[in-house]
Amino acid sequence: MKQPQPGRTDLLMQTPHRRKRFLSLLCGAAVVFLSACSALPDKPMRSLMYDFGPGLVSVPAATQTQLPAIALEELSTVGGAIDNQSLLYRLAYTDAQQLRPYSQARWTMAPAQLVQQRLRETLSQRRAVFNAGEGVALNRSQNAVLPLILKLQLQEFSQLFSTPDASVGLIRLQATLVELTPAGEKLLFQRLLVVQRPAPTQDAAGGASALVQATDAAIAQLDDWLQTARSQP
Repeated sequence: MKQPQPGRTDLLMQTPHRRKRFLSLLCGAAVVFLSACSALPDKPMRSLMYDFGPGLVSVPAATQTQLPAIALEELSTVGGAIDNQSLLYRLAYTDAQQLRPYSQARWTMAPAQLVQQRLRETLSQRRAVFNAGEGVALNRSQNAVLPLILKLQLQEFSQLFSTPDASVGLIRLQATLVELTPAGEKLLFQRLLVVQRPAPTQDAAGGASALVQATDAAIAQLDDWLQTARSQP
């Protein structure tokens, strides 16, 4: 009877040297396969989302004197990068003119919307706050004195790094107070507010925290200014 011819694997396994070489080849192939698998891209990381926190968690007691009502126009911006949800920063020590977005961190809404929401919440604690058109229509129907209109423009809202180890949250707001007259809008007062607060950490979380603190401080200054402006002749 004719004996079957040995296959290639049988020949390799006939001597210890060949068996060792064969096993080495298998191990090498396994390493190459695993390396190729590890080179496959990971699932994209989900961006961290930041807002201004929960806001008021209880309604404060109405112990302070109520202030005159005010009408708010929708907060405007200077356009560009600040109009989207990016959490922006600047490197003042290399190129302060370049706005850079964090790749894995975003606001839940555009900054202008977050600032307006915080402003309305704060001012509403001591006065009635209307939307600009709503306040005019309501007071005209009641033959009451029209509220002054507050216009705001958000010009800067970013984390500014003076060095790699130090940064602040910087907000710049242009505030304009106008009165409605039969002839149209009458400019009463205008003020530029520039406020910064140090970031507790030099990353997106620290920048978001600093910007919230800077915004709250700017709104407090704006509230004081409104009270002073109303009392001026």
